[in-house]
Order: sequence, then C-alpha cells, then structure tokens
Amino acid sequence: MKRGIIWIMLSCLLIVSMLLASCTTSSTSATTIKTTIPTTITTPTIPKTTSTVVTTSKTNTTTTGNWWDKLGVPQYGGEIVLRLNKDITGWDPYQGESPLTVSFGWLEQLFTVDWTLDPAVFDYKMSYRSNEYVKGNLVETWEFTDPGTYVLHVRKGIHWQSISPANGRELTADDIAFHFHRLLGIGDGYTTPAPYWGTVAWTKSLISVTATDKSTIVFKWNTSNQEFINETFEAASVGVSIENPDAVKQWGDVNDWHHAIGTGPFILTDFVTSSSATLVKNTNYWGYDERYPQNKLPYVDRIKFLVIPDDATALAAMRTGKIDIMDQMSLNQALSMKKTNPEIMQIAVPIGNGITIDPRNDKAPYSDIRVRKALQLAIDLSTIAKTYYAGTADPSPLPLTSNFMKGWGWPYSQWPQDLKDEYGYNPTAAKKLLADAGFPNGFKTNIVVDNTSDLDLLQVVKSYFSAVGIDMEIRPMDTASFSAFTVTNHKNDALCQRNTGNLGLNVLPFRQLTRLMTGQPSNVGMVSDPVYDALYNKANAATTTDDVKKIVTDANKLVVQQHYEISLLQPNIFNLYQPWLNGYNAQFGVTGSTGPQLLFVFGARFWIDQNLKKSLGH
Repeated sequence: MKRGIIWIMLSCLLIVSMLLASCTTSSTSATTIKTTIPTTITTPTIPKTTSTVVTTSKTNTTTTGNWWDKLGVPQYGGEIVLRLNKDITGWDPYQGESPLTVSFGWLEQLFTVDWTLDPAVFDYKMSYRSNEYVKGNLVETWEFTDPGTYVLHVRKGIHWQSISPANGRELTADDIAFHFHRLLGIGDGYTTPAPYWGTVAWTKSLISVTATDKSTIVFKWNTSNQEFINETFEAASVGVSIENPDAVKQWGDVNDWHHAIGTGPFILTDFVTSSSATLVKNTNYWGYDERYPQNKLPYVDRIKFLVIPDDATALAAMRTGKIDIMDQMSLNQALSMKKTNPEIMQIAVPIGNGITIDPRNDKAPYSDIRVRKALQLAIDLSTIAKTYYAGTADPSPLPLTSNFMKGWGWPYSQWPQDLKDEYGYNPTAAKKLLADAGFPNGFKTNIVVDNTSDLDLLQVVKSYFSAVGIDMEIRPMDTASFSAFTVTNHKNDALCQRNTGNLGLNVLPFRQLTRLMTGQPSNVGMVSDPVYDALYNKANAATTTDDVKKIVTDANKLVVQQHYEISLLQPNIFNLYQPWLNGYNAQFGVTGSTGPQLLFVFGARFWIDQNLKKSLGH
C-alpha cells in the first residue's frame, strides 16, 4: 500500500469517536465486551464500491449446456501479448527452477490441468493441484505398482517440433528418462546432479528412472509416500518440463534460444534480451481442445512477451490495449485501473502465502502461550480486511495450510467457536492474559522485518499492540541482511516478519509441514514441539494421500491451538486482462514473476474475440 492512500490524518476527536463506534465486537467468554480500534490508528477512506474490483463475467453465450458456453465460441487467429516483469535468464530446465528459466509454451510437462473442470469447483489459481484435479499430458496413464514404484505410460502420437535435430520425431519414454537422468545425474552418461537440482528434496529421494519400452517409464523411490511423489510430478514445475535430448546431445545444452525444441503448441522464433520473446503456432501440435474436441490447438497464431520491469510503464501499455494480461497487481493499482479503464477485467487472487508475525517461541516472553494469545487478540483482523484491504481480503485468521486449499488442512470455517474467539479482536482479554503472564503494564519489544514487506501494515499492528501496552520497535532490514540475521544466524530475539509467512501457503501441503519443524531454516520462530515433529515423521512414513491429509489436519490443529505464529491475513493480488481475451480465469503460471510454466496448457486454449477487440478500437 502507498502511504499516501492508506494513511490520512484525523482532524478532530469527533471523527475518531465515530470510527471507534463503528468497529466490530468480539469476546472470549459469554460476556459481551465492547471493542475499539486503538486511537492511534486511522482507517483508509476508500469508497464501498471498491468491492466491485473483482469481475469475472462474460456476456456472450451459446446453448450446448456446458458451463463454458458463457465464454463464447472459440476463434482462430490473432496474437496474445503478455508482460514479463523480469528479463528472461535462460531456456534450459537444467539451470533450475529460476522464475524465468521456463517452458514458455514450447516445452511441456508430464501432467496438466482438467480444462473441462468448472472453476467453481477448482480454479487453478494456485500452483498446487490436488490429485483429483490433475490429468495426464505427456503421459496418458500412471500407477503405483508398489508404494515406492511409480510407472508412467507415455501418450502416443506426440511429436517433437519440426526443428533440426529433432525433426518432428515421436516422443518416447527414453526422452523423458533422459531429462531426469540429466538433471539428477543418474544415467545417460550423467553422474552428478545439476547444481540446482542436487539441492532439491525430491531429487534426493528418486533412485532410478528406467524406460522399459518405447512408452513405459519406471521411477524407483526411496520413499513410499505417494503424496510426496504426486506433489513432485503434478506440480507446475520446470523440473518436469521435458527438453529435447537430441538438441542437448548436439549442442551440450539448450540455453541458447535457437536450440529451444519441445513438444509444445508454440515454437520460439525470436528473442531480444531485455526486450521481447516471440512464439508462433506449432501447426503440427498434437493437442485438441477438451471443451471442443473437434478443435485442433492452439487457437492464436502468436504469443509475444514484452519485458517491462516498471509497473507504471506496463500499466500504461495495458490501458492502451498493447498488453492482454497483467498479473500480480496491488490493490491500489487495481483500483486505479478500475477508475480509468472499467472495461478491463479484474480477478482477485489470494497471495501464495499468508502474512504472519513470527515470535521467538523459545525465548521469553513469547515462550508463554498467554503472551502469544494476547498478541493475536490485540489485532482486529476484520477491520484490517474491511478498511486496509478495502473489503477485498478474507478476514479469516490462518491455519498452517491455506484456507483456500480445498480438501486440505483445517480451514477457519471448521474451527470450534472457542478457538475462533482466541483469534477475535478482544483487547480487554489481551490485557488480562498479559497481566496473568506477569506483564500488567505490558512490555517493550522489537520486530525485525524484511523491508520488502508491507511496512504500513506493521504500523497498524504497532498501534494495536500499543493499545494493550506493548511498545514495538520496527527494525527494517534489506532482504539479504534479514535472511542472514533470522534464517541463517537466528539472531532475532523477539518478533520478525517477512513478505512470506509460515502460515497459509497455497502450495505442496505435505512439504508445508516442514515449515515449523525443529531445526528447519524456515522456522525463524524456533518452534520446537516433539508432537509436531512426530506428525511430520508420521506423514513421511504414510503411503497414501488420504493418510497424509489426516496428518496435515492434525498438524494444522496443533499450530492453531498453540498460537506458534501471530496470524495476519492472506490478502489478494489482482490479475488484469482485456475483455477480448477468452478462457482466462487468472490461472497460475501464465505470466508475471512466477514464470509462464503452464502456458502450454492455458495459452494454447485462449482465443481472441477479434470483433470485440476491433469494436473497442484496438
């Protein structure tokens, strides 16, 4: 948030009293306790109509009876222009999971999304996809022949792009095995893993990859945890994007864009450093639209990426119709766009992780759960959601696994009322807990913070804490210094906060368990709970996804009940797109700093309403 928008001065005590009277109430007992916002907090003046910033509706319809009829009839032709906020740093999956060492629609992955699934059921806005929402892509079928043996069957009829040295030959199981051998150093002449991939947890668990015939690949693991294995292969990851082995053998790598050969719907034809990348339609692509099975993909003739690091420049291009999609925009940017260009569509997307404050659970006073509870009760999450985030954020506190993860964790809606009360706004109860813990007059403390975090939000929290007697000094640090101070050396002695909290992550629920494990670098709050550690070990030994789900739920309950973290919220970022772009629903991995890792799926299935675009003057 920009300070000029978030903070306003109250000109008289009358306005303060009106604001205080409008606040919500909460209690931790049967007695109703009147609550107030600390008098040092000023709430932003944002019109109530800002809740309309999220728009997803389309007006054109057909009559076949499918949910996607409202999107209209697909059209061929045209160009989709996307913005990248960083330069493209490489093209070879061997380099690692770098945000812009990506597939860009010319490589494909083993698994994909279900394009026919109604977004009301699951919308693919997050990078994690549960097993039930995954379909085969390069592989057609798969099974566990035993808990640690994963067998994949390659889809027939997939061909490499018609570029030398691949020259359009058919994809085989050996090609996929080569990819893993190369990354992990376990075959095809590779004896050491790639520098990045040798540090990744899943690569240490994969023992061997063997193509037993032209279309069958057998993966042997040293773990029987099927959820861990599923998360590895089904994630939107560069690690499962398959490069052409003929190109690697001829040139040594495929980091030169001229050597980019894949099986995807688009062919990379041009790249200018710090400027643009252009991909054209692969006319020999194997795929068809699952919603319209008679339609060969892709629909558009070209996809072009423009490298525009500056948001203001990119927003100007969006306003003039030179860009079709922009993602990860802030609330203020979305509100501004809504005001100047109401025709541009907007979709709210929860950030990938919730915002938390991490107390040192191993040091006084935060080793006392009463103090941790008091800090939580001192913060009015509902008012922050309504005013600071202009009503666009979910006001619910965070469990370990995001409230947005369907089928996983322990979402706030399932908590018992007495636990919800512990996360409600109740400064009176907070003061009593502090007094019971030996701090009737509060105490002084500090919070070290990554200066890329929302410092204005921390000022709001500081004011709430002040109202219950806690004087918190905010100590910003640059990202590198913060990481060394908290993650590497654990010198934080009170509170810390970074732009990625330990709660509410939208990704990889099994691996989310490691966040608060004893001794884990991410565990900056130094939580050390043998019960929690035992749950992780139990999950690691589990063989089915259902077993892991039950354990993850138990871990969520423990974290919430013990108040190991001070929950703030999981607010939204905003994705913008032009009204003539059809099929877009803010799907993960199309553009932005995360990299377009799923562009081969979504980009091939998007189309441009040419008539609408012309009618709008573009």
